[in-house]
Amino acid sequence: MDIQRLVLFVVFSFSLLMLWESWQKQEAPQSIAAPVAAPGNLNADAPVPTLASSVNSVAPNNSASQLPVAAQAVVTTDLVRVIIDANGGDLRSMALLHYQDPLDKNKPLYIFEQSANHTFVAQTGLIGTGLPNHKTLFTLASGNYQLMPGQDKIVIPLVWVNEQTGLKVTKLYTFYRDSYKIDVAYQISNSSANTIPVDAYFQLLRDGKTPEGESKVVHTFTGPALYTEANKFTKIEFKKLDKGEQNYPKFSNDGWIGIVQHHFVSVWLPKNGGKREFYAKAIGNNQYSAGVILPEGKLLPGATLTFDVPMYVGPQIQKTLTALAPGLDYVVDYGWLTPIAAPIFWSLQKIHGIVGNWGWAIVILTILIKLMFFPLSAKSYQSMAQMRGLAPKLQKLKELHSDDRQKLHQSMMDLYKTEKVNPLGGCLPVVVQIPVFIALYWALLGSVEMRQAPFIGWIHDLSAPDPLYILPIIMGLTMILQTRLNPTPPDPMQAKVMMVMPVAFSIFFFFFPAGLVLYWVVNNILSISQQWVITRRYEASQAARAKR
Repeated sequence: MDIQRLVLFVVFSFSLLMLWESWQKQEAPQSIAAPVAAPGNLNADAPVPTLASSVNSVAPNNSASQLPVAAQAVVTTDLVRVIIDANGGDLRSMALLHYQDPLDKNKPLYIFEQSANHTFVAQTGLIGTGLPNHKTLFTLASGNYQLMPGQDKIVIPLVWVNEQTGLKVTKLYTFYRDSYKIDVAYQISNSSANTIPVDAYFQLLRDGKTPEGESKVVHTFTGPALYTEANKFTKIEFKKLDKGEQNYPKFSNDGWIGIVQHHFVSVWLPKNGGKREFYAKAIGNNQYSAGVILPEGKLLPGATLTFDVPMYVGPQIQKTLTALAPGLDYVVDYGWLTPIAAPIFWSLQKIHGIVGNWGWAIVILTILIKLMFFPLSAKSYQSMAQMRGLAPKLQKLKELHSDDRQKLHQSMMDLYKTEKVNPLGGCLPVVVQIPVFIALYWALLGSVEMRQAPFIGWIHDLSAPDPLYILPIIMGLTMILQTRLNPTPPDPMQAKVMMVMPVAFSIFFFFFPAGLVLYWVVNNILSISQQWVITRRYEASQAARAKR
């Protein structure tokens, strides 16, 4: 069997296997787990109350419809529309006005939601007897609140008063113009004669469902994630929480915790420098909570205690995340090829800043990558042209030694040596391009900047598959043309496999982001042009030598 074609076949098969695994890998169905015990104390010397009753989420057998509903405030800024409920002061709904619902382009995308099919809310509370938590009813002036022109922020207060204990708690939501950051603050006044220890928790409650409209072809992570300087970025899978496998750092003096989904993140960002306890757990009924406990000290008689924790709920825009908190940019997950994917996306950003279109940025980047590998590709295509020229001689050897494969292989190797041809030389472009291809795949898949980014004509979203399948068909045609430019394998079965492979890849690419297929189409066209020129030059030089 021709060594060059064998290696090409192995490389392509390995690539196909990797992509097939990505296609098939989906989150396993979530089992229903019993409530997990609450996190322990921050340290032995300064214990904090447990969360057994306060943070162990809502009532048993809860569902979205069972979250109590009270007075609600609807807050609209230039970027979001939010619903705050007086029951617990929860943030029950949050729509991102500049992003479309994947199933209904006339609706905005909802991150937080309380519906019959989906639960995702932000909850906060205080820990201790007589202190309000996320089940406590606050006083809230219901109605619509609008961030007006000229306003930089809007503040929504919720108030809770206990006349018997002399405690007053004001919870404040602050929304800012041109920002997905929300400040959640507490003001606690103590008019009693008692000193009150104050510990606060900030959590996200979510079911384990994959976001609606998410592609089933490719696997993207949905679940809790946290970061500390000591342990860096840690993902926590829902299925591991079901099994009680909570392998994550629980205590730290820095870091954040949130829930990640494709292109978006919801995260609590407590200030660094104070003790904190992270927790993530399954609470049953396919629901999970992830949050942080912060000891805020002791509230003396007649004193007022104020503290706040920012929350970010929005797109995974890398420069925004980097500015918000250390390690937050890690939620943009490029997989194990991050060292290649990160500079690829950086280059795409720079090109996009010039051309203003992500599709043309991909085209230009493909050309630049092709130029970078031009010397290597030229040498490889030269080798392939030489192999093409040897095809008649190889066929004669096969006919001559059809009954002795060992002698056939030895004769082929002698011929390669005599003609000074490297049978593996033509494989190098494919081998080199595989990591670049996979890295670009993750860059396009993980970058929210590509979401709903149009190119030309029928392509309105480079992060989604081509709706008319035009690019995958073109890619298949270019792969067939490339196969015809390559030397024909002497083995008929291998030749048939190499002819079927472009069709198989084209069908497979029907389900991949249009931006990725665009890269491959442009790369194939450039490769065909380069290979055709080199092959014709080689054949012309061989013909000239034959005339001498």
